[in-house]
Amino acid sequence: MAFLSTTLIITLLVPVVTFFLIPAVVGYILKLVLRSIGWSLENKTNGRRELILSQVRIEEEHYVAKQSTISSASASAGPEDDDWEKVDGTVPSVAGNGQPLGEDWEGIIGFFHPFCNAGGGGERVLWAAVKATQERWPKAVCAIYTGDHEVTKAAILERVETRFNIKLHAPTVVLLYLSTRKYVLSSMYPHFTLLGQSLGSLVVAFDAFNLLVPDIYIDTMGYAFTIALCKYLFPSVPTGAYVHYPTISTDMLTSLDDDTGIKGLNSGAGSGWKGTAKRRYWHLFARLYGWVGSKVDVVMTNSSWTSAHINSLWGPSRKRLVAHKDATVVFPPTAVKELHSSIEVNDSTESSREPNILYIAQFRPEKNHALILRAFARFLNKHREKSTAEKTPKLILIGSVRHSSPDETHIYHLRLLAHELHIRDQTTFICDASWPTILSYLCTCSIGTNAMWNEHFGIGVVEYQAAGLISVVHDSGGPREDIVINLNGEGETGFRASTEKEFAAAFEDALALPKGEKIAMRSRARRSALRFTEEEFARKWVVEIEKLVLLRKK
Repeated sequence: MAFLSTTLIITLLVPVVTFFLIPAVVGYILKLVLRSIGWSLENKTNGRRELILSQVRIEEEHYVAKQSTISSASASAGPEDDDWEKVDGTVPSVAGNGQPLGEDWEGIIGFFHPFCNAGGGGERVLWAAVKATQERWPKAVCAIYTGDHEVTKAAILERVETRFNIKLHAPTVVLLYLSTRKYVLSSMYPHFTLLGQSLGSLVVAFDAFNLLVPDIYIDTMGYAFTIALCKYLFPSVPTGAYVHYPTISTDMLTSLDDDTGIKGLNSGAGSGWKGTAKRRYWHLFARLYGWVGSKVDVVMTNSSWTSAHINSLWGPSRKRLVAHKDATVVFPPTAVKELHSSIEVNDSTESSREPNILYIAQFRPEKNHALILRAFARFLNKHREKSTAEKTPKLILIGSVRHSSPDETHIYHLRLLAHELHIRDQTTFICDASWPTILSYLCTCSIGTNAMWNEHFGIGVVEYQAAGLISVVHDSGGPREDIVINLNGEGETGFRASTEKEFAAAFEDALALPKGEKIAMRSRARRSALRFTEEEFARKWVVEIEKLVLLRKK
């Protein structure tokens, strides 16, 4: 009897023990294998690391020699030219607790940004972050993992200066060219796109680590799965993420049940068996995405909206596993002060503004240019019916286009839509505009618009405000939460809309405002935009990266 009891207990315990033990053993073996691969990658890339550091030293010496020659020439020209160059001192050399910091850290920070030459708001953040890092840690090397292998470093940095008015110290910027960027393109995954791109990013990240293992790793483009891979391969490498937009959010899940068509590309896609399958797939992916968030040491987000979603998705696992648990809102840098100094808002300048509508955004489907084209056509038809004496408003669409990508096809279809709506002559498309070109339109247009549902932040909207344009934006995401708000009870800083009809009405209302009210709204918006300066971004960025530097020093 005792034998039978023991046998029964063992029989019952075996599957229980197996259930708990085997996954633990498999997990341990997998972790050991990944760390072995990481150790191998570190040894493999040590030679390239030394070569990179040597090349940086050589470029630095050439740069110093060149500047000394220029300085000597300026001195001989006269004392009035002594100030040929000033070092930008906008970033304080203090930690978050106010204590002074040394500038002797000489490590390599790896920025994962496969599309660093795209010219959008995310790229402005990247290069402003690099500039802030350079000013705070002059001896550190900023290595950019990019797939723009057809463009040289000189060409990229020149475009950064032209497009964003950000001048970088070239010697300590290193570009590491990826050969696998295609694996993160959405076009590679017609089905299960979220999972496909996330798994594809692991391939690209392994390609990056095969080029160089950094001292600190930061994802600035939203490929959070690469951070989990970094943690498993190199446990001692601190990781950071600047999140522009959560890969998945509760708003995306609710959009499946939306029948209005205003909640993004998947609006109303939750019906039928396909919708049910999509819903379950998204829920499972959200759980996986939440686990990935636990591997990030320091998290920054670009808006209150993004921060709320990231804390909801990543927060539960982060509270147990990391020191810096909560995401920090670091608003993206915007050329607010330059716009303030370049553009005036007063009675005299109001008469010089044209009744034109400006939309600055990358030419991609999620930016919903089509909604603005349809709304503008509706507004224009009503405007023509009401008056023929007034000057006909125009719509100016400015945005970057990733060449050899779906962007080119997308803008072609937008041009066709403008033709079909009979607004081709009143619509202007400008691709990859320089900063002076953008500035000229910010000076002369009257309205700035944005139609993306749940735009993560909206740098272009801040530029509108700083330039004194009246904003007409989608009533969601960052523009609603942080930008186009009621300023301290003084009044609204713009208009918000969701549908074609609402946008058309907002265009009409904005242009119909009496002159005094227009100037008052423009002025409120400019004061509100001061919250989003480049200096404020740099200050907060340095505080967060200091946490990673301290983790590396431990």
